[in-house]
Amino acid sequence: MLSFSRTDHSVLGRWWWTVDRWTLAIIIAIALIGVVLIQAASPAVANRIGLTTFHFIERHLIMLLPSLAIMVGVSLLTPRGVRRLAVVLFGGAVFGVVLTLFIGEEIKGATRWIHVPGLSSVQPSEFLKPAFAVVSAWMFSLHRTPGPNGGHFPGIQVNCALYAMIVLLLMSQPDLGQTFVITSIFFGQFFLAGLPIVLVASMVVLGMGGLVSAYFLWPHVQKRIDGFLNPATGENYQVEKSMEAFANGGIWGTGPGQGRVKMAIPDAHADFIFSVAGEELGLVVCALIIVLFAIVVIRSFNRAANDQSLFVMLAATGLAMQFGLQALINMGSALHLMPTKGMTLPFISYGGSSLIALGIGTGMLLALTRKRLSPGEGL
Repeated sequence: MLSFSRTDHSVLGRWWWTVDRWTLAIIIAIALIGVVLIQAASPAVANRIGLTTFHFIERHLIMLLPSLAIMVGVSLLTPRGVRRLAVVLFGGAVFGVVLTLFIGEEIKGATRWIHVPGLSSVQPSEFLKPAFAVVSAWMFSLHRTPGPNGGHFPGIQVNCALYAMIVLLLMSQPDLGQTFVITSIFFGQFFLAGLPIVLVASMVVLGMGGLVSAYFLWPHVQKRIDGFLNPATGENYQVEKSMEAFANGGIWGTGPGQGRVKMAIPDAHADFIFSVAGEELGLVVCALIIVLFAIVVIRSFNRAANDQSLFVMLAATGLAMQFGLQALINMGSALHLMPTKGMTLPFISYGGSSLIALGIGTGMLLALTRKRLSPGEGL
């Protein structure tokens, strides 16, 4: 057991007594649930495409352990350190998203991945989400903070320009799911920063107009929305099998490794891993998974609301929104409550870029929600 005395003023000692240990424990519990589910879901997928039986679980563990280590390492940072990391990550992620437009691999109608020799493909937009949540919070807080001469940094204008650039890049792939998450973070922080409601309403209208435009501009988006609204017109094989898996699992599930419908779901280890939980672990465990995600988000909101720094409050709220929305979108897609988005379930779905990005994002969240002895500590 990791234990430190309250009088221990080392870096790890101070971290242990200031970090939200409940949130840390819940994230680790979610990751362990993911290991169990991928072990149950991935062998059938691996055998179907000609890989070794344990290919996906082995690669998942290879990425999960560094992801959790990165999470703990990033959580040691001060708010100032989180801000600096986010700026560097934001620049790298934007550069990576631009590269996907020229050398990216097209998968299922979208160009979001870059192949790295010797490694699996990398999805730069995964790193854009946590980076933007922090950079956006910084811009809003700078706008509200008087400068040395009494003036204000044009944070709103800069933030709107950054947001517009990101949306343009993401929709060029196209990636409607990531755009939705980024947009939700931006609108949420815009509102919490106490900025004019007229501007927020205008941005919402523009966002809705963008969604309508995406439907008519990109066949990939149109196909998914049409398939959701009218299942008879689209290719809904995975969604149909997903719903069958939930029905087969019932309240208590068929038992770990005993699922039958999961064998027929192509992305059972990734986008539809919640369906495997539904079939093998049942409604009760699925509800528990939802509760675990909700606790992380609610605790983060609560700790952020009690912080006296506007930057910390906005950044932590944005990161918690990203974490919760990603989980909500994945589970909603598996339950046919919304069109499929190709978004992983945090720390549960198989993934490389997603796991590392989640490690960075949750590490930032843990760092920002740590208790501080003084209001301006580390800012």
